[in-house]
Amino acid sequence: MSPRGTLRILPLGGLGEIGKNMMVVEYDGRIVVVDTGLMFPTPDQLGIDLVLPDFAYLRERADDIEAIVLTHGHEDHVGALPFVLRQLGRTPKIYGGPLTAAMVRSKLDEHRLREVTVEDVLATQSFEAGPFSVEMVKMAHSIPDAFAVALTCDLGTTLVTGDYKFDQTPVDGVPADVGRLAELGRDGLLLLCGDSTNADRPGVSLSESSVGPKLEEVFGRCNGRIVVTCFASNIHRVQQVVDAAAVLGRKVSLVGRSMRKNVNIGRTLGHIDVPEGMLVGPKEIEDFPDNKLVVISTGSQGEPLSALRRMAHGDHPQVELHDGDTVIFSATPIPGNERAVNETINRIYRLGADVITAADVPVHASGHGYQEELKLMLNLTKPEYVMPVHGDHRRLRLHSELAEAVGVPPKSIFRGENGLPLEIDSSGARFGDREQAGMIFVDGVDVGDIEDVALRDRRMLSADGIFIVVATISEQDGRSVAPPEIIFRGVPFVDESDAFVGELRQAVDASLERSAAEEIREIDLLQDHLHDDVAEFVYERLRRRPMILPVVVEV
Repeated sequence: MSPRGTLRILPLGGLGEIGKNMMVVEYDGRIVVVDTGLMFPTPDQLGIDLVLPDFAYLRERADDIEAIVLTHGHEDHVGALPFVLRQLGRTPKIYGGPLTAAMVRSKLDEHRLREVTVEDVLATQSFEAGPFSVEMVKMAHSIPDAFAVALTCDLGTTLVTGDYKFDQTPVDGVPADVGRLAELGRDGLLLLCGDSTNADRPGVSLSESSVGPKLEEVFGRCNGRIVVTCFASNIHRVQQVVDAAAVLGRKVSLVGRSMRKNVNIGRTLGHIDVPEGMLVGPKEIEDFPDNKLVVISTGSQGEPLSALRRMAHGDHPQVELHDGDTVIFSATPIPGNERAVNETINRIYRLGADVITAADVPVHASGHGYQEELKLMLNLTKPEYVMPVHGDHRRLRLHSELAEAVGVPPKSIFRGENGLPLEIDSSGARFGDREQAGMIFVDGVDVGDIEDVALRDRRMLSADGIFIVVATISEQDGRSVAPPEIIFRGVPFVDESDAFVGELRQAVDASLERSAAEEIREIDLLQDHLHDDVAEFVYERLRRRPMILPVVVEV
């Protein structure tokens, strides 16, 4: 807990990584949480469905939380909210822009948290949350209703930018509120917590509205069916695909549950305009000629159960890719997803379809500002202190260097880590004592820290397989009374007829003889000895470390 008169900014996620963004802002013992994001698992997190920030700190301080404020509707900023609310045991006030609030309500409904209220907040609106006055500042991003959050307490104002770019020609015609950012700078901004995603890219990002003409140009060259994949939450991109399809007289079909859900929300709130009669259901796709159809699909990141991934594997119920189809990836892989995306692309080619990515034609524009835009944010807001957020360690360092380049003193730039609080009071700023932070996993319906045991076992199973050794011994003398049974799965270069299996049985008998000679009778201890002896034998012969499960039965 922060001492009285000290502002404490504790990142629980989003630093040193891309994803699971969560920031705890605390003053006089009261807390406002900015964003509750998740991250999708990496390939080595076998069987894990979602990765969440470790919010044990919030669970312990649940009664001190005044509000949860959401910057925008992307999963890496709102996806953990249902899990957080369940763990807190109480529901603080929740605020977000209208689209964010609508998407979150739908998510909470899926988790059967229907009694939770999410309040809409508009640009320039402010509200009180304990010792904080909280204001939403309009920003441009790849989703409507994206905001920076300005939190003002007695000590000064902290600005958490959320995801942003300075797009001067956004699709919805509403750019970032540069004037308000400049006012915050003139009034004296205490701390800037700025998005670092594209701190490694020089120059200025492409405008989102530049993507539409490129899509139209590509569509015009396609004679067959077109499948466009993008993030389901990228409402502006969906609008541009619809516009390009309308120009060329093509119908549009939305494939993927989240795509249909988000487009319906977007249409209800007026963010998407689809001409009457243009949308066709997935089951009607086969009723239209290929040259009259555009499919907008989820799966741009190669997600295992997404619509495009299923198409690529030939098991989607409505869309069967074939010669003449063109698949357009209107997104770039999130760091860590490159392998899954490349595998999906390779399978699409195998089915005979063509693939176009942002590397071929600029059919994607990042929602995050490049270096010159990060500098502009720093120059507009003129913060006394800077803490780069939302990026891996490389990007955090590059953002720190940009801040130094525009004149922020090095001692006023804090390159933090998850769990390391920045504490600011009237005498200055410094890092405080580390708090618990890390990750927890969602595996099916279970939530918890299974890193140490289950994930290690899954990695071992995936790499080297498993041996199950069943030994039957005499209750009187502990010696073997029947040949041991050897069961193995996923072990390469071994089969039932292999001489290795016979030798392994002999090694098991020898281990049991040694234990009997030492008069070891406890089953647990017998199994431990058998495990170690079998593991040593298998490694000497196969140079592999499969999982060994010994089972000793007394008769």
